[in-house]
Amino acid sequence: MVKIKLPDGSILEEKDGVSGLEIANKISLSLGKAALAVSVNDKLQDLTAPITTDSTVTIITAKDKDGLHILRHSCSHIMAEAVQELWPDTQVTIGPAIENGFYYDFARKEPFTTDDFAKIEAKMHEIVKRDEKIERIVMPREEAIEFFKAKGEHYKVEIIEDLPEGEIISLYRQGNYTDLCRGPHVPSTSKVGDAFKITKVAGAYWRGDAKNEMLQRLYATAWANKKDLDAYLTMLEEAAKRDHRKLGKEMDLFHFEPEYAPGAVFWHDKGFRVYRKLIEYMRNRQEHNGYIEIETPRIMDRVLWETSGHWDKYGAHNYSGQTEDNRMFCVKPMNCPGSLLVYKQGIKSYRDLPLRLAEFGKVNRYEASGSLMGLMRVREFTQDDAHIFCTPEQMEEECINTMKLIFDIYKDFGFENIKIYLSTRPDSIYRIGSDEIWDLCENSLANALKKHGYAYEINPGEGAFYGPKLEFILKDAIGREWQCGTIQVDMNLPERFDISYIGEDGEKHRPVMLHRALFGSIERFLGILIENHAGKLPLWLSPLQAVVAPIVSEFDEYAEEVAAALDKAGLKVETDLRNEKINYKVREHSLAKVPVIVVVGAKEKENRTVTIRRLGSEKQEVMQLEEFVAKMQTDAEMPHRFE
Repeated sequence: MVKIKLPDGSILEEKDGVSGLEIANKISLSLGKAALAVSVNDKLQDLTAPITTDSTVTIITAKDKDGLHILRHSCSHIMAEAVQELWPDTQVTIGPAIENGFYYDFARKEPFTTDDFAKIEAKMHEIVKRDEKIERIVMPREEAIEFFKAKGEHYKVEIIEDLPEGEIISLYRQGNYTDLCRGPHVPSTSKVGDAFKITKVAGAYWRGDAKNEMLQRLYATAWANKKDLDAYLTMLEEAAKRDHRKLGKEMDLFHFEPEYAPGAVFWHDKGFRVYRKLIEYMRNRQEHNGYIEIETPRIMDRVLWETSGHWDKYGAHNYSGQTEDNRMFCVKPMNCPGSLLVYKQGIKSYRDLPLRLAEFGKVNRYEASGSLMGLMRVREFTQDDAHIFCTPEQMEEECINTMKLIFDIYKDFGFENIKIYLSTRPDSIYRIGSDEIWDLCENSLANALKKHGYAYEINPGEGAFYGPKLEFILKDAIGREWQCGTIQVDMNLPERFDISYIGEDGEKHRPVMLHRALFGSIERFLGILIENHAGKLPLWLSPLQAVVAPIVSEFDEYAEEVAAALDKAGLKVETDLRNEKINYKVREHSLAKVPVIVVVGAKEKENRTVTIRRLGSEKQEVMQLEEFVAKMQTDAEMPHRFE
């Protein structure tokens, strides 16, 4: 007999080899029907797998994050089966679950078209209705190689041949289709349901290497029910309308030159105004919160990143080169070494701490060209970076103060739904420092969160290589989540760069280093803002806050007078004196997302009034000129402006 501990703390005594499905049915028939997999001692496995030791067991359904992930992975196998039934000569490669769905890469001579999507989906629905049992098969490595060779699946053979000799290989079979996979999977194809849809086709190199052959990648989404699917598809439609690349062009903010500077932004006048305004806002908030701003060189000796450990971990993503004097230099991929060198200037006392060094540092990192995406994923960007050097006793308070600042700043930009992840140590080959230091840093962050009532989730293995971190996730107007700010606790780089402070006891001590970014990067945060507001940026942040347009040229002089009054009040304003109909002008400036359009004509000139139309409103409002200017000045004030 084995003892099974359930989430509610109750204990079941069951026969040795009991399955998760049997346990689910014993709890309730409805749970047995909804069950997709089982967690045994925090390890996911198939529902039918035997449980042979005393265990803590949780039944996984589609309502669980893990359950939805497993459902999507199983759906990717169903898509692969459908494609091979429709086009038997197609070879399958890999098909993982990803955020909001899954993809599968196929080797096929003929290209997939969007017309094929409906055929594939129809075949997938047919496979679901067949209710094919999904079974796990274990094979020795050599037998698995021969199995896939016989099927003509040389991509699968290559994957297996790269595994160590003697490795036990698991396969999953459903109907006549068998795929290489670790699992787990749902027990049968019917459990996937009918809430899935293929969304796009794209090219993808085999194993992500541009030297390899190009495959065809089908992306799809899958959900627990039709309601969730429809909501997601509606969100995708709305996201397409809000795409910052499209809006950036309409608003004349920026452009990209993939041929000459891939992954780098060419800021236009209006876009650079917003960029500078974000920095001005952050600079003001930081100065009011005790930060000192510094600037460090863009190009420094590579030895700095070798000392820090960045080169060993991420050297392939750095831009570097050798000069005539045979020195190796690096375009900085992050700002940490520069801040450490600033800290090392002069002797520091405990009275000097905490020392908060902020830097709007431009950094460059090589990202694969296929991963670049407008402002969201670039190779050159500006971090609103800061490094806080403090005593171990000050660490918790500094973390809490930084969190409060983060939440306050996000609120100024309209984000109040914030999620926190505590990202813990990566695998030992991807990190530096002792387990004792990692334990101390992780526990300190967790205790600070708990002590001050912040809810958080663990993100295992996703910490930086030098320390654990807090990640702050924003939810935008259409429900998408974006990872922006971070706080990272680091006791390793201070050791590597041999920095210290003199304590009250007169002895040298090692400070703690907190790495923190609040926007994350100026470029990405601006992209998020554009999409969150659908281009209708808050008045204080808008690159052009008002356009004054006369109905006919007879009133050009009054239009310029109105514009001059707004300009004197500190507003960014333009006049539109073109010989065009007023409705045409209004449409054009509305498309460019100008927040306020001011129309003037005979009545306005005579009464010294203005007729205003705000972006997103069909209503017009008439105001006295002086009253309008005063209101615009108030409305355009930067939040939390400290003089």
